[in-house]
This record gives sequence, C-alpha cells and structure tokens, in this order.
Amino acid sequence: MCGICGYISKKNITAEQLKEMNDTMYHRGPNDSGEEIYPASDGYRIGFAQRRLSIMDLSMLGHQPMHSDNKRISVVYNGEIYNFQELKKELADYHFRSNCDTEVIIAAYLKWGISCIERFNGMFAIALYDRETQEVYLVRDRIGKKPLYYWYEDQNLVFASELKPIMKCPGFHGEIAKGVLSRYLFQQYINAPESIYRNVFKLEPGAILRFSKGQIKVWKYWDVKEAYEKAQTNPVGSYEEAKEQLKDLLKQAVAARMIADVPLGSFLSGGYDSSLITAIAQEHSTEPVKTFSIGFHEEKYNEAKYAGAVADHLGTNHTELYIDEQDMFELVDSIPKYYDEPFADSSQIATMMVSKLAREHVTVALSGDGGDEFFCGYNIYENVAQAQKLDVLGGMVHGICQLPGLKQAHIEDKLPFRVRVIAGNREKESKTQFGAGNYIVKARAMVGELPKGEALPVHYLVESRYGVDNWQIRRMLLDMDTYLPGDILCKVDRASMKYSLECRCPILDAKVMEFSYRIPHQYKYAGGDKKHILKDIAYDYIPKELLDRPKVGFGVPLDKWLRGPLKEQLLDYSSYEYLKKQNIFDAAYVSDMIQKYVVTGDAGPATGANYSKLSWSFFVFQQWYEAYHRA
Repeated sequence: MCGICGYISKKNITAEQLKEMNDTMYHRGPNDSGEEIYPASDGYRIGFAQRRLSIMDLSMLGHQPMHSDNKRISVVYNGEIYNFQELKKELADYHFRSNCDTEVIIAAYLKWGISCIERFNGMFAIALYDRETQEVYLVRDRIGKKPLYYWYEDQNLVFASELKPIMKCPGFHGEIAKGVLSRYLFQQYINAPESIYRNVFKLEPGAILRFSKGQIKVWKYWDVKEAYEKAQTNPVGSYEEAKEQLKDLLKQAVAARMIADVPLGSFLSGGYDSSLITAIAQEHSTEPVKTFSIGFHEEKYNEAKYAGAVADHLGTNHTELYIDEQDMFELVDSIPKYYDEPFADSSQIATMMVSKLAREHVTVALSGDGGDEFFCGYNIYENVAQAQKLDVLGGMVHGICQLPGLKQAHIEDKLPFRVRVIAGNREKESKTQFGAGNYIVKARAMVGELPKGEALPVHYLVESRYGVDNWQIRRMLLDMDTYLPGDILCKVDRASMKYSLECRCPILDAKVMEFSYRIPHQYKYAGGDKKHILKDIAYDYIPKELLDRPKVGFGVPLDKWLRGPLKEQLLDYSSYEYLKKQNIFDAAYVSDMIQKYVVTGDAGPATGANYSKLSWSFFVFQQWYEAYHRA
C-alpha cells in the first residue's frame, strides 16, 4: 500500500519539485520514498515517484521506482497483487531479486505485454514506463479499490494517487469544473472519470491509459456490464452448488489477503459481511485474529455489543473504542486534508475512527466491503423492487396529472410523497434512481446556469446500457459502477490511509465478483431476504441469533452540527458577499436557502423543509475550497 505520482512532460520539473509532490502523500507511505527522472524521446522527461507503506518484503529490495534487469521497464505501483506467487511460477525464466509483487508486474509485462493486467487479481494503481516503445501506461484495478488521478493538458500528463501531488505540480492552475457540482451536491461524491478540476480525471476502474508521443488513449480491460453479461451465459445450476463454490472462493480470497509481513487484523461491526470475513480469517489463523469495533454511548445506536458477541463466539482478540459525538466532531476539520476533493459522505468520520483504532495494533485490516452491492444488501434494493411493480400505475397517475387544468393546478405536486415519487419517475435512463424531486431542483439551482452541455445531470443517465429488465439487478450493477468505487471505496481508502493502514476487501476479489454474476438473483434476494446466500454461509460459522437483527447504524447528527457548532461557519460560507466573490454558486439562491435552513423553531425548522444533505455537501465543498483555494 503506497502512494504514487509522476509526470510525462516537456516542462522542466525538477527532482526537488517531484519530491515535494511525492511528500504530500507521506501518510500513504511513511516507510520509504523514491523519486527518479528519466530522459525520453521527443523532448519529454518522465518523473516517477512513490511513497511506500511496507507490507511485503520489508527490505530495500521492494524500493520503488523498480526496474527490470535490462532497465527497459520502470514501475511505480500502489496496491497488492494477491496471486503474485502463482504468477511467479509462470515467470520462472525471469531472474527475481525480491519477494514482492512489484517485480512480478515487471516480469509479467515483459512476457505478456500490457495484457498481463488481465492476469492480476488484486487492488492496484500502476504506472509503467517502457523505454523500448517509449510508452507510459497507467492502470487501475477492476472495481476501483485503488485511486488514480491524471491531469492531461497540452500533451503533458501528470498522475497521482491523490489530487495533492497534482495540485503541487508546477504550472497547475486548478480551474474548478462547475459542471460536476450539482451532481456532487446531490450524490455527495464525484464519480470517475470526472474530478473537481477541469482537465483532471480519475482513471476509471478496470481501465488502462496509454501515453505515446503526446497523445493518450484510454480503454477498459474489465467492465461491470461485460463481466455480468459473460457470466450470465453460464449460470450456476443449483443453490447448493452456488453456496459451496462461493464459500470456497471466499476462503481463497481471505487466505490470499492474510499474506503479509506485518501485523494483520479485521474490522468487525457485527454485521453479516464483516462477521463472515472475520470468521473465515479466524479459520485460517493459528492464533486469535485481532478485531476492531467502534461503539457509541447512545444505546439505540450502539452495535458494539453485537460485534463483541460475534468476537466471543469466534475467539478473536477483540478491541473496542467507545466514542461520542464530540470525538466525531473533532475530525470534521481534517476532512479536506485527506479527502482532497469535495467528499460529503459523513460516514467517513466513523471510518476514520475505526481505522485509527486498528492502526494502533496492525498495519493491514480486512473489511467486508462489497457485500451489499454484489449480493443485494441495501434497503434501496427493496424500494426499487416495489417501485418497478408500481411503475405502470405511476405512469397512469402522471399522465392524468398532465391533463389541462390539472397540470395548471400542479396537482402532481400535491400528491402524497411516495405517490409523487413513483408518478414522477418517468426518465427511462434513471428508473432505479428515484427520489425527492425538490432535492434535484435545489441541487441544480444552487449552481445556477451553466453553458449548454457543461452541467452533468444529477443522476446517472446510463441504465439502458445494462440491458437488464429487473430493476434490482440494474441498480446493483449501477452501484458497482458508481456508488461503490466513487463513494464507498474512496471513503475507506482515504480514511485508512490517513493512518497508514492498508485495507483489504475479500468480497471484491476478482474471482468472487465474477462468480457472483453467475449466481441466480433469486439466491441473493430470496422472498424478500436480502443477501440470502451470503447470510447462509455466515450461519455456517456463527449462530443465526447473533447476526439476525435490524441494522441500526449511526448517522452523524448533521442537522444538530450545521444548526449548532458549525452554524456561524456555514453562514459565513453562504453569505452573499462571499459567494459573489467566489463566483462558483448562485449567490442569491444559495444565501437565501442556507439562511432559511439554519432558522429553527421549537418544533424544528421553521421553513418546514430539511435540506441537511445538500447543506452538508455545500459545507464540505466550502471547507475544501478554504483549504486549497482561499488566498
């Protein structure tokens, strides 16, 4: 686990400047660093840099940039190739000097070319320079576990694991991409390939970028839609077969992720996914696995007792940390430093806290991320199934409300909320993304008018590409393309790397993901039972009564914060004078909206509307802006 950065440029970027870029990611790799600059053809110079968190082969033989014996290939890399030992056997003709997976990347490229990526099972962001072809490749893992940004302008390319090195690069001007803001305010994250800056992009999950003679070409070597379609041609024959094979693949995935030369543990919330992963890890361990949970003093939110019960049953070495609202509040100011573009999923705070706890004891932690998206676990999937059943009726209601007279009277706006949502859900490209229409209106209005074609829609208008009639499956595939990499994996990566902790996700193993596409949907969502097959495997390890309960979760008290200790800061950020000078948002609209939002009465908001989600997204953006752009 590391951070990488570099450039392919005709500009004179010095070794000292490259080191300054690299050192902005000290938290990602405190154990070692390396920066090198190479002359290339056509007047280009190539800079490669890496900060290292040592996990495998702790010696200096794992130092990066790393080169092939013949000096043809240079690599900087962030992540883990879990099947590198298997690949190493196929590459026996290469003279290996280390026992780390970075060198396997070099040997594999020399034997198979860039198509070697398809053989890698892991999480990775790779930059590779081939002196023979004078090409540079950037590669990101299949589901986007590891981040990779790039700035391409005037036939020069700068890349990095985070935005900070790119911001530090000489000549970077950082023009904010206003077109992404409405979507960000609504979704609370910015999905690949967009970023907060013009001409700066996230390399999409499962993608390869090639830089050659000043030009770039980007293509996918793995795609959610294509992998799903391919798997559907060979579905699993029976439930028993599906369960047995899935269980075996999960065992293999966990075992592969337990290989490390540093202490390893597991996040344990007491839910199905983390409990299952922990149970399998304990099965593979000769000593108690170190497990970590966050607890809350508020009894109605506290799930630590359930995690403790699972830990007792499994016999793990369990550590709990009880936190309160003030503990979480103290992390608010650190959000822009480690999430260096606007990111407003407030669960990042609890994730940072459990990462901090784990890092006091281990360097690597297993997590259960991916279980909800791949096995139908979110509550939204139930809502989607209900919405599909009511869609025809909703279309009829909408049609009636468009009749002369009824339309003028805005009858549809006066319908009960649930009816209004179903009736208004008429966009075929976003059928599974229904919600409160006034949130959409406000998210757009906050940014104001933009040049035609510049503003992104707040929803992802792509659903027809999946070619799936079942709305649940369609929404799951959409989440794998958007919410999972853009929000969940981004949140975990930045929160864990804040404390130099590597987080590994067995459910996101390539073989597990691709096998999940072969499992009939009714095995995942069985008679209303979400994640049915995954739960069934968990019950093989843990008694049902320890797991089968409503999930409580703990939401950050955004309303309380924004109308309390953050109120004055929010009002300053939204003052007409500030917004007018900033020239990003619609100053009059946003100032009025936030002023109304923070006004409270004895029974709650005097305005009768709760826009805490949009107000928090706005607050986080302004906090980020203050950190990186305020003079």
